[in-house]
Amino acid sequence: MRVSRLLLTSGLLMLVLAGCAVTPEYKRPAVDVPAAFKEASLSPEAARRWKAAQPAEAMSRGQWWLVFGDEALNRLEEQAMSANQNLKAAAARLAQARAMQRDVESARYPTVDAGFGPTRQRASNASQGLDEDAHNPPSTLWRAQTTVSYEADLFGRVSAAVDAATADAQQSAALFQSVRLALQADVAQAHFLIRRLDAEAALFRDTVALRRQTLDLVQRRFDAGAISELDLARARTEYASAQSQSLAVERRRAAAEHALAILLGRPPASFAAAPAPLDRVTLSIPAGLPSSLLERRPDIAAAERAMAAANARVGVAKAAFFPRLTLTGAFGYESSQIGDLLQWSSRSFILGPLVGTVLSLPIFDGGQRDARLAQAKARYEEDVARYRQAVLTAFREVEDGLSGLRILGEQAGVQDEAVASAERAAQLSRVQYRAGDAGYLDVIDADRAVLQQKRAAVALNGERAQAAVALIRALGGGWENASAQPAPA
Repeated sequence: MRVSRLLLTSGLLMLVLAGCAVTPEYKRPAVDVPAAFKEASLSPEAARRWKAAQPAEAMSRGQWWLVFGDEALNRLEEQAMSANQNLKAAAARLAQARAMQRDVESARYPTVDAGFGPTRQRASNASQGLDEDAHNPPSTLWRAQTTVSYEADLFGRVSAAVDAATADAQQSAALFQSVRLALQADVAQAHFLIRRLDAEAALFRDTVALRRQTLDLVQRRFDAGAISELDLARARTEYASAQSQSLAVERRRAAAEHALAILLGRPPASFAAAPAPLDRVTLSIPAGLPSSLLERRPDIAAAERAMAAANARVGVAKAAFFPRLTLTGAFGYESSQIGDLLQWSSRSFILGPLVGTVLSLPIFDGGQRDARLAQAKARYEEDVARYRQAVLTAFREVEDGLSGLRILGEQAGVQDEAVASAERAAQLSRVQYRAGDAGYLDVIDADRAVLQQKRAAVALNGERAQAAVALIRALGGGWENASAQPAPA
């Protein structure tokens, strides 16, 4: 009866102490979140179309690249998701974190081991009160027993460690989503870069052909004695210059194609992107509310989970100042003869540690626990600052994307006018040159202006496509129950 009361009292005491957790209560730090994006206020109708944010990290990102209506891009994204090595490495890191979480969670349960074997020993004569030369042969003791060990969760030390490991695993999951989203965006931007270079290559092919025709015209006029050799030399220079610039574009395209192959997890020698000049990309991407970034962005989610893990580790460091209770026991059989080992009379048990004590209380450690607690608190403050910086960076990236798309749209309209004017000027200069009313320098300047303005227009198309990808990435990826509608060109 006395033993039962002792066990009951000990159990109740353990429950009370387990409830005295010393881990600080975790609260997400406040951040300054604006009511609306500065750029989004210029398009309130688009903002209203955005779906209100939902808690978020478990939600599928969706195939956001489908809004571009590009079948080649769709195939590239599928290949990258299945073969990219960085994504596989991120998945492996996530698996490691989840395995570590299960490892730490195992401390909630007792450990049970079984063993069998002999012990050969000889105690000293002095320890047994025998004469120095008394007969004292060694003895053999056979044991077959099961040992049990369990650490009571006093002051929440074990729970805090589990909370920290759980937050670490959740952080790794968010980082995996971040790597996945970054890969999707990188593939899209590499694809649009190649298509932009294809458009430049097509432009230079037309320019080379036009300058070849001009060179033939100048050659005929020179042969007829109507012009000097100076005009002929200038025509040849412009023709060679266009060929050189065309080869430079080809070189840049080859490098971009090789980079895309690596993103797809393929060697560059086995990948070739079919030429497809880029058309103008016009998307209206609603930005929604700034608060949605705190739920949608995987990098912000990772930073928040890092804070939670650091807060839990403050609890682990605090619990080190309090006693630890470890319950142990061994149950089994022991005998000096192996034949008698499993006899009922050979049974034995031990309650309590074989070495040390059940309850241990730290007294002096030279300031080690104080240093570890200070380190844990400083790590938490660091993660708080990182979280707030991640939020600020996210706001900046969205504002950059929104302003970039708006200004690029306006710039494209102005650039179209510049291209039309340059083409008209070039047409007039060629007519006047044929009639002898203008010099060849006027033709050269007009042709150069056309090429320059068309290259600028192609570059703007590429920048708009890549800016759209960057904005979608800044917003945390795809969205549900909302679509990006084509905007008027």
